Amino acid sequence: MFDGKNILITGGTGSFGKKFTKMLLERFNPNKVIIYSRDELKQYDMAFEFKNNPLLRFFIGDVRDEKRLKKAFENVDFVIHAAALKHVPIAEYNPMECIKTNIIGAQNVIDVSLDCHVKKVIALSTDKAANPINLYGATKLASDKLFIAANNIAGRKETRFSVVRYGNVVGSRGSVVPLFKKLISDGEPFLPITDIHMTRFWITLTQGVEFVLKSFERMQGGEIFVPKLPSMKIVDLAKALAPNLDIKVIGIRAGEKLHEVMCPKDDSHLTLEFHDHFVIQPTIQFNMPVDFSTNKLGEIGKSVEIGFEYSSDKNEDWLSEVELLKMVENI
Repeated sequence: MFDGKNILITGGTGSFGKKFTKMLLERFNPNKVIIYSRDELKQYDMAFEFKNNPLLRFFIGDVRDEKRLKKAFENVDFVIHAAALKHVPIAEYNPMECIKTNIIGAQNVIDVSLDCHVKKVIALSTDKAANPINLYGATKLASDKLFIAANNIAGRKETRFSVVRYGNVVGSRGSVVPLFKKLISDGEPFLPITDIHMTRFWITLTQGVEFVLKSFERMQGGEIFVPKLPSMKIVDLAKALAPNLDIKVIGIRAGEKLHEVMCPKDDSHLTLEFHDHFVIQPTIQFNMPVDFSTNKLGEIGKSVEIGFEYSSDKNEDWLSEVELLKMVENI
């Protein structure tokens, strides 16, 4: 579906954007791939990494700048909205900056997508948007709601919006695996653990990109797609990476959860289970009602039980140390 198309990625120089671009160019023959971000050095490095591929276009710009977005979105067919301020403590310290990027920026992407007749838009979300307890999660919940509701204001326009929500990406910048590996290589005497009971969902960048690509094929507009992922305790992760190092419990950081939730209990009446993922249906459909139980690929989902919650501590799928190390090796 991407052959001959123009694809734009906001925040495209990030871990996801670079991996998505690489896999897109390997598997399809797009007309062009537009990288929209605000860091010129990262764009320079990415252009060098991709050997100045003529299919790539680099736009310096911020999602806060609607006029610049509109220029970049001209003749674009598909958009992946990955731009966000994501660091939990920094968002707590700079709340309005987080709101400007994650909420106002999201609305700008929506408005420009409608104005430029983009066909499909997928916004990347986070587990922290489910029952949020920190500002970052709250802004991403607001962003999710904006993108889902955008389908109701599209009217007769063909533009459709969906959201993909998943957990920790193994090896992404700022995540715990690179931190632990650096501490190990620096010869630190222990690894810091916030809580011995803490659990997380785990996904690789490749799996994340695969899921987004598949979601473009599955989407009708209005879905929040959630992949089924394995869980692991953070303490088991530390032991797997450094079995001979001590562990020091340092306490949960501000705004941090003990366990991740991706399908909240309060949304169980809206949640459908498919063979490898869940779909959270929109709360309100003003336009022609959509049967989300059968997606565009003909896959059939069924309603979960009322009260169902998809959380990392209640998961049925758990990573072994061997499986985790294999994921880390493939980064």
